[in-house]
Amino acid sequence: MSDMITTDEATLRRDLAASYRLAAMMGWEDTLYTHFSVRLPGDGAPRFLINPFGLMFDEIRASDLIVVDMHGRVLEGSADYNLAGFTIHSAVHMARDDAHCVMHTHTLAGMAMAACDNGLLPLNQISAEFHQRLGYHDYEGVAFNLDERARIQQSLGDNMALVLHHHGLLSVGETVADAFQIMYYLNKACEIQLAAAQMASLTPVSTIPETLASYVCEQFKKVEHERHLVWQAWLRKLDRIDPSYRE
Repeated sequence: MSDMITTDEATLRRDLAASYRLAAMMGWEDTLYTHFSVRLPGDGAPRFLINPFGLMFDEIRASDLIVVDMHGRVLEGSADYNLAGFTIHSAVHMARDDAHCVMHTHTLAGMAMAACDNGLLPLNQISAEFHQRLGYHDYEGVAFNLDERARIQQSLGDNMALVLHHHGLLSVGETVADAFQIMYYLNKACEIQLAAAQMASLTPVSTIPETLASYVCEQFKKVEHERHLVWQAWLRKLDRIDPSYRE
């Protein structure tokens, strides 16, 4: 386990709130209908922080986040949560001890790629990071059915991200920093694929060969410790713009 993983709830709240604000800046929000979560430390029954239903991403503060258990009970906070969000996030938190943070988005590029039968293609150095590290989950409708959790867990496996067909993207990480950077670059890879598809009628589009994609993926694994430095830079940027997420 990384020595950068915090067990301080105040820091987890700050980081999760920051991830919402940054996502809003990048245009990742879908009014009230996507969600990020982080598991809280402790020896008792698993609990996680998630956004209260009704707030836009650019409104969320650390103190707004609610605490939910794996049975769907709100343990702290007066607001409710999105039911589909609970199904998806609890599924991951129940199955992956290393997935302390889970992020789910409905971006244009992510949903466009999630509609492609071939999935994410190795078109660029960025997409090569996800070579054989990306799961796929078949669409079952809005995730109100808790029985779907077992199938989400199976689809994710030990991958660092998941494409929800006809739905969107999901990333997991040991820290908020990890999950955020994985989502950032997964979404970027989807944007590249969407742009390449638009160009395909004008010029041939090539993919990275399997052996080279595997090699580049291993190169990325060697620098994953840098995610913490990137996250600190994101926090500094957010503090310059609007530090109210810390409240």
